[in-house]
Amino acid sequence: MRAEFHTQLAELREQLAEMCDLAVAALRSAGKAVLQGDVELARQVLAADAELDRARDRCEESAQQLLALQAPVARDLRLVLTALYCANKLERMGDLAAHVADTARLAYPDRLVPAELEGEFAELGRIAADMAQRLAGFIRDPERCCFAELEETDRAVDALHADLMRTITADHWAHGVATATSLALLGRYYERFADQTVSAARRLDFAVTGEIPAA
Repeated sequence: MRAEFHTQLAELREQLAEMCDLAVAALRSAGKAVLQGDVELARQVLAADAELDRARDRCEESAQQLLALQAPVARDLRLVLTALYCANKLERMGDLAAHVADTARLAYPDRLVPAELEGEFAELGRIAADMAQRLAGFIRDPERCCFAELEETDRAVDALHADLMRTITADHWAHGVATATSLALLGRYYERFADQTVSAARRLDFAVTGEIPAA
């Protein structure tokens, strides 16, 4: 029975990792759509979000079956409960990527991001997506703890986000209130995506060690 349980648990981890891969791909495509004003790519990201919703439902069903049929305890129980937690975090990351894509759709045929901020938004998106890519590796191999690394990287995201907010709220901002408001939302979506990644990594660390890392 235990061998079967651990096989099923490994399958559940892979389901979660594939969800994370989908969220990474969605954010990278959404960021490209925003910077290039590619409305068709934005629509593809929005349409693909339903697949993450379905993947979340499949993960929850698998975890619930493990709880009901295998009655895990201690570390095994933590791993299953963590899978439930992370499935919702990953689905939320997909939603945030869709919000980024929708920003491009709403701005079309114009491009929302002014030329002088393209580099900053590209970097914000790159860092957030790379964080999630590292999370996928952590999910596949929970012993490869990356929480501390991701938390440190998240501070860089927060700093970049704060710099952007200072820029778009400065007195010399030349692109108007409506653009500043849309850019504030766009930056927030990236910042929250990174936060969700760290939250999932913290719970995975707990599943392995039995202790929740300090924030």
